Amino acid sequence: MDNKPVILNHPLIQHKLTFLRDKNTGSKEFREMITEIAMLMCYEATRDLELEEVEVETPMATAHTKVIAGRKLAAVPILRAGLGMVDGIINMIPAAKVGHIGMYRDPETAKPVEYYCKLPNDIQERDVLVLDPMLATGGSAVDAINLIKDRGVTSIKFLCIIAAPEGLRYLLTSHPDVQIYCAALDDHLDDHKYIIPGLGDAGDRIFGTK
Repeated sequence: MDNKPVILNHPLIQHKLTFLRDKNTGSKEFREMITEIAMLMCYEATRDLELEEVEVETPMATAHTKVIAGRKLAAVPILRAGLGMVDGIINMIPAAKVGHIGMYRDPETAKPVEYYCKLPNDIQERDVLVLDPMLATGGSAVDAINLIKDRGVTSIKFLCIIAAPEGLRYLLTSHPDVQIYCAALDDHLDDHKYIIPGLGDAGDRIFGTK
Protein backbone atom coordinates (compact mmCIF):
# COMPACT_ATOMS: atom_id res chain seq x y z
CA MET A 1 0.00 0.00 0.00
CA ASP A 2 1.14 3.54 -0.78
CA ASN A 3 1.88 5.15 2.57
CA LYS A 4 1.76 8.67 1.15
CA PRO A 5 -1.30 10.52 2.50
CA VAL A 6 -3.90 11.55 -0.06
CA ILE A 7 -4.63 15.28 0.13
CA LEU A 8 -8.00 15.83 -1.53
CA ASN A 9 -7.71 19.15 -3.34
CA HIS A 10 -10.93 18.84 -5.32
CA PRO A 11 -12.45 22.30 -5.85
CA LEU A 12 -15.78 21.35 -4.24
CA ILE A 13 -14.03 20.09 -1.12
CA GLN A 14 -11.81 23.15 -0.88
CA HIS A 15 -14.77 25.49 -1.40
CA LYS A 16 -16.78 23.85 1.40
CA LEU A 17 -13.73 23.74 3.68
CA THR A 18 -13.52 27.54 3.54
CA PHE A 19 -16.98 27.78 5.12
CA LEU A 20 -16.01 25.23 7.80
CA ARG A 21 -13.06 27.39 8.80
CA ASP A 22 -15.13 30.59 8.99
CA LYS A 23 -15.90 31.35 12.65
CA ASN A 24 -19.22 32.91 11.59
CA THR A 25 -20.58 29.64 10.16
CA GLY A 26 -23.38 28.36 12.45
CA SER A 27 -23.83 24.79 13.68
CA LYS A 28 -26.54 23.90 11.14
CA GLU A 29 -24.45 24.97 8.17
CA PHE A 30 -21.32 23.49 9.74
CA ARG A 31 -22.97 20.07 10.08
CA GLU A 32 -24.21 20.22 6.50
CA MET A 33 -20.74 21.05 5.21
CA ILE A 34 -19.16 18.22 7.24
CA THR A 35 -21.66 15.77 5.74
CA GLU A 36 -21.06 16.99 2.19
CA ILE A 37 -17.28 16.88 2.54
CA ALA A 38 -17.47 13.38 4.01
CA MET A 39 -19.50 12.25 0.98
CA LEU A 40 -16.89 13.63 -1.40
CA MET A 41 -14.07 12.07 0.61
CA CYS A 42 -15.85 8.70 0.62
CA TYR A 43 -16.07 8.89 -3.17
CA GLU A 44 -12.29 9.22 -3.37
CA ALA A 45 -11.48 6.71 -0.62
CA THR A 46 -13.49 3.92 -2.31
CA ARG A 47 -11.87 4.19 -5.74
CA ASP A 48 -10.10 0.85 -5.24
CA LEU A 49 -13.24 -1.22 -4.55
CA GLU A 50 -13.30 -4.24 -6.80
CA LEU A 51 -16.12 -4.73 -9.29
CA GLU A 52 -17.74 -7.77 -10.87
CA GLU A 53 -19.80 -7.98 -14.02
CA VAL A 54 -23.52 -8.72 -13.91
CA GLU A 55 -26.37 -8.74 -16.38
CA VAL A 56 -29.50 -6.64 -16.00
CA GLU A 57 -32.46 -6.15 -18.27
CA THR A 58 -33.03 -2.57 -19.30
CA PRO A 59 -36.30 -1.54 -20.97
CA MET A 60 -34.46 -2.02 -24.26
CA ALA A 61 -32.04 -4.96 -23.97
CA THR A 62 -29.64 -6.93 -21.77
CA ALA A 63 -26.88 -4.80 -20.30
CA HIS A 64 -23.54 -6.12 -19.12
CA THR A 65 -22.69 -3.85 -16.21
CA LYS A 66 -20.84 -3.85 -12.90
CA VAL A 67 -21.52 -3.97 -9.15
CA ILE A 68 -19.21 -3.90 -6.15
CA ALA A 69 -17.79 -7.39 -5.70
CA GLY A 70 -19.27 -8.35 -2.37
CA ARG A 71 -17.01 -6.16 -0.23
CA LYS A 72 -18.29 -5.42 3.25
CA LEU A 73 -17.57 -2.00 4.70
CA ALA A 74 -17.83 -0.37 8.10
CA ALA A 75 -17.56 3.23 9.24
CA VAL A 76 -16.08 3.84 12.69
CA PRO A 77 -16.27 7.43 13.93
CA ILE A 78 -14.11 8.54 16.84
CA LEU A 79 -16.55 10.18 19.26
CA ARG A 80 -17.72 12.70 19.35
CA ALA A 81 -16.66 14.84 16.39
CA GLY A 82 -16.40 11.80 14.10
CA LEU A 83 -20.19 11.44 14.31
CA GLY A 84 -20.47 14.48 12.07
CA MET A 85 -18.98 12.51 9.16
CA VAL A 86 -21.13 9.38 9.50
CA ASP A 87 -24.19 10.56 7.54
CA GLY A 88 -22.03 11.47 4.56
CA ILE A 89 -20.51 7.98 4.48
CA ILE A 90 -23.85 6.21 4.94
CA ASN A 91 -25.41 8.33 2.20
CA MET A 92 -22.80 6.90 -0.17
CA ILE A 93 -22.67 3.34 1.28
CA PRO A 94 -26.09 2.57 2.83
CA ALA A 95 -25.18 -1.06 3.57
CA ALA A 96 -22.13 -0.15 5.67
CA LYS A 97 -22.27 -0.97 9.37
CA VAL A 98 -21.28 1.63 11.94
CA GLY A 99 -19.12 1.13 15.01
CA HIS A 100 -18.18 3.73 17.61
CA ILE A 101 -15.01 4.45 19.54
CA GLY A 102 -15.22 7.00 22.34
CA MET A 103 -12.13 8.96 23.34
CA TYR A 104 -11.44 12.31 24.89
CA ARG A 105 -8.25 14.30 25.24
CA ASP A 106 -6.97 14.75 28.78
CA PRO A 107 -6.64 18.53 29.13
CA GLU A 108 -3.44 18.22 31.18
CA THR A 109 -1.55 15.53 29.26
CA ALA A 110 -3.19 16.07 25.83
CA LYS A 111 -3.27 12.26 25.54
CA PRO A 112 -6.39 10.31 24.50
CA VAL A 113 -8.46 8.45 27.08
CA GLU A 114 -10.74 5.65 25.86
CA TYR A 115 -14.22 5.43 27.39
CA TYR A 116 -16.27 3.45 24.82
CA CYS A 117 -15.77 0.89 22.06
CA LYS A 118 -18.60 -0.88 20.22
CA LEU A 119 -17.83 -2.46 16.85
CA PRO A 120 -19.83 -4.77 14.53
CA ASN A 121 -19.45 -8.45 15.41
CA ASP A 122 -18.05 -9.21 11.96
CA ILE A 123 -15.70 -6.22 11.89
CA GLN A 124 -12.72 -8.44 11.01
CA GLU A 125 -14.42 -9.27 7.69
CA ARG A 126 -14.89 -5.63 6.70
CA ASP A 127 -12.95 -2.80 5.13
CA VAL A 128 -13.02 -0.10 7.81
CA LEU A 129 -13.16 3.67 7.36
CA VAL A 130 -12.10 5.43 10.57
CA LEU A 131 -13.58 8.93 10.78
CA ASP A 132 -12.43 12.03 12.66
CA PRO A 133 -12.64 15.57 11.27
CA MET A 134 -9.40 16.66 12.97
CA LEU A 135 -6.02 14.90 13.12
CA ALA A 136 -4.15 16.99 15.70
CA THR A 137 -1.62 15.09 17.82
CA GLY A 138 -2.68 11.80 16.23
CA GLY A 139 -3.07 10.10 19.60
CA SER A 140 -6.78 9.32 19.30
CA ALA A 141 -6.42 8.08 15.73
CA VAL A 142 -3.50 5.79 16.60
CA ASP A 143 -5.24 4.35 19.66
CA ALA A 144 -8.54 3.87 17.80
CA ILE A 145 -6.80 2.01 15.00
CA ASN A 146 -4.99 -0.14 17.60
CA LEU A 147 -8.38 -1.15 19.02
CA ILE A 148 -9.70 -1.99 15.55
CA LYS A 149 -6.62 -4.04 14.66
CA ASP A 150 -6.96 -5.91 17.95
CA ARG A 151 -10.32 -7.16 16.58
CA GLY A 152 -8.53 -8.73 13.59
CA VAL A 153 -9.16 -6.02 10.99
CA THR A 154 -6.53 -5.85 8.24
CA SER A 155 -8.02 -3.27 5.86
CA ILE A 156 -8.27 0.22 7.37
CA LYS A 157 -8.42 3.73 5.95
CA PHE A 158 -8.42 6.93 7.97
CA LEU A 159 -10.48 9.93 6.82
CA CYS A 160 -10.01 13.37 8.34
CA ILE A 161 -10.85 16.82 7.08
CA ILE A 162 -7.92 18.78 8.54
CA ALA A 163 -4.56 17.37 9.65
CA ALA A 164 -1.61 18.86 11.48
CA PRO A 165 1.88 17.79 10.36
CA GLU A 166 2.65 16.46 13.85
CA GLY A 167 -0.38 14.16 13.92
CA LEU A 168 0.12 13.04 10.36
CA ARG A 169 3.70 11.99 11.06
CA TYR A 170 2.68 10.12 14.21
CA LEU A 171 -0.10 8.23 12.45
CA LEU A 172 2.07 7.38 9.46
CA THR A 173 4.83 6.08 11.73
CA SER A 174 2.49 4.11 13.99
CA HIS A 175 0.35 2.57 11.24
CA PRO A 176 2.22 2.57 7.93
CA ASP A 177 -0.34 0.13 6.47
CA VAL A 178 -3.26 2.58 6.91
CA GLN A 179 -4.04 4.86 3.98
CA ILE A 180 -4.83 8.41 5.09
CA TYR A 181 -7.19 10.81 3.31
CA CYS A 182 -7.50 14.45 4.32
CA ALA A 183 -8.82 17.64 2.77
CA ALA A 184 -6.14 19.97 4.12
CA LEU A 185 -2.72 19.76 5.75
CA ASP A 186 -2.45 22.77 8.05
CA ASP A 187 0.59 24.54 9.47
CA HIS A 188 1.17 23.39 13.06
CA LEU A 189 -0.23 22.72 16.53
CA ASP A 190 -0.30 25.53 19.09
CA ASP A 191 0.75 25.17 22.73
CA HIS A 192 -2.70 23.75 23.56
CA LYS A 193 -2.46 21.15 20.76
CA TYR A 194 -5.06 22.84 18.55
CA ILE A 195 -4.53 22.90 14.80
CA ILE A 196 -3.49 26.26 13.34
CA PRO A 197 -5.22 27.77 11.39
CA GLY A 198 -7.70 24.88 11.75
CA LEU A 199 -11.36 25.55 12.46
CA GLY A 200 -11.58 25.45 16.24
CA ASP A 201 -13.11 22.54 18.15
CA ALA A 202 -14.97 20.45 15.56
CA GLY A 203 -17.16 18.72 18.17
CA ASP A 204 -18.28 22.00 19.70
CA ARG A 205 -19.05 23.48 16.30
CA ILE A 206 -20.99 20.40 15.13
CA PHE A 207 -23.12 20.12 18.25
CA GLY A 208 -23.34 23.78 19.26
CA THR A 209 -21.52 23.32 22.57
CA LYS A 210 -18.65 25.20 24.15
